[in-house]
Amino acid sequence: MENRLLKAKATLPGYDRNKLVPRIVHLGFGAFHRAHQAVYADILAAEYGSDWGYCEVNLIGGEQQIADLKQQGNLYTVAEMSADAWTARVVGVVKRALHAQADGLETVLAAMCEPQVAIVSLTITEKGYCHSPATGKLMLDHPLIAGDLQNPQQPKSAVGVVVEALARRKAAGLAAFSVMSCDNMPENGHVTCNVVCAYAREVNAELADWIETNVTFPSTMVDRIVPAVTAETLDKIEQLTGVRDPAGVACEPFRQWVIEDNFVAGRPSWEKAGAELVADVVPFEEMKLRMLNGSHSFLAYLGYLAGYQHINECMDDDNYRRAAHALMLKEQAPTLKVKGVDLARYADLLIARYSNTALRHRTWQIAMDGSQKLPQRMLDSVRWHLAHQDSFVLLALGVAGWMRYVGGVDEHGQAIEVCDPLLTVIQGAVNASAEGESRVQALLGIEAIFGNELPKEAAFVAQVQKAYRSLLEKGAKATVAEYALAL
Repeated sequence: MENRLLKAKATLPGYDRNKLVPRIVHLGFGAFHRAHQAVYADILAAEYGSDWGYCEVNLIGGEQQIADLKQQGNLYTVAEMSADAWTARVVGVVKRALHAQADGLETVLAAMCEPQVAIVSLTITEKGYCHSPATGKLMLDHPLIAGDLQNPQQPKSAVGVVVEALARRKAAGLAAFSVMSCDNMPENGHVTCNVVCAYAREVNAELADWIETNVTFPSTMVDRIVPAVTAETLDKIEQLTGVRDPAGVACEPFRQWVIEDNFVAGRPSWEKAGAELVADVVPFEEMKLRMLNGSHSFLAYLGYLAGYQHINECMDDDNYRRAAHALMLKEQAPTLKVKGVDLARYADLLIARYSNTALRHRTWQIAMDGSQKLPQRMLDSVRWHLAHQDSFVLLALGVAGWMRYVGGVDEHGQAIEVCDPLLTVIQGAVNASAEGESRVQALLGIEAIFGNELPKEAAFVAQVQKAYRSLLEKGAKATVAEYALAL
């Protein structure tokens, strides 16, 4: 299979793959990582002779992804999709691929303890950090964390695996590595540091002190729209390249990576491949989380309820387009601290990216794990507006859209497949409340999402109740139209 991929009609790895060294162990070999961080490394190897290679690891799930990758000699295809044309590259920077179940946890931990490993990076989604998005703290009662603390030498969580690898490096007298989150969370480096250090302190205070002294947790902002891979995606990649690649992934042409330059054992020259190395990532993270991810979630819930299966369909509706653009510039942009960025131009670029008809990014996919996403994508902005006595009607509509969505039944009486790590808590609130105002109050009572103070803010509750009533009485399409016309 390897030889077949090397004959694909695509940009091929012309560099000597034998010279690559697996200096980065990456946890979470999903579609986003394949289309983002690994592409930067591939560009560096191809154009600048970099020897930074990856050891890819899946801890829970994704067995088939790793099996497919191994079968192809660790090669896979990335296709960039636009309405005009598709282009493809075969990525060759993966040196090794492991799965904790198939290859054994000991093999994974041994790979993380190889002396040359300088960075452990993660794309495990927000829920993989086993933290409360409302507080940012590690949930010690999380089933994975509680289980790992009973048996820290045989962990299952990403947090437990990172700490055990660091414990083994310390015991062997090896240098520490940096831990780099590439997930969509504000201050993702600080979140990662918090959960790793809190977990380590439960295991061993001396280990926790060593980690705090020797490990860095650089924050990052990652941006590239990568829809979930479908059979149709793989068919199109095969048509484009002439080769069937079950590990292939498709994405938009745009990519951005802002990285806090804080590494203890070196790093690739990512800036040569277009990344921005900065002292403080937080302003960029907030910009992306609120303007892009916040409007994405807004469109996902309200679009799904209106029957729009894909984001580009939402963009074909002038009212949705106007509402999303206004949400970005009128309600999200004022809350930001980022300097030197033309936010109006950024908003226009986002609308253009959402309108890419080739992407077919499902509203249902973006709607997943809302409990983990709402705090940073919408609720932090709501708090800013409350403090500044400013308007936040579209943010309130987005929150109401989430509430209507997690009710589990769409506007035509069809069941919605709600995917969320707090699903049992959400369903408990839904089932214990009557439809209408009591439903809103019940969902606002979920402290892990809304915290303690926000549900006591009368202005916030009133705006969400108003939007929710409109969604019930008029439906999402008419409600968004009404809000858009009022702008």
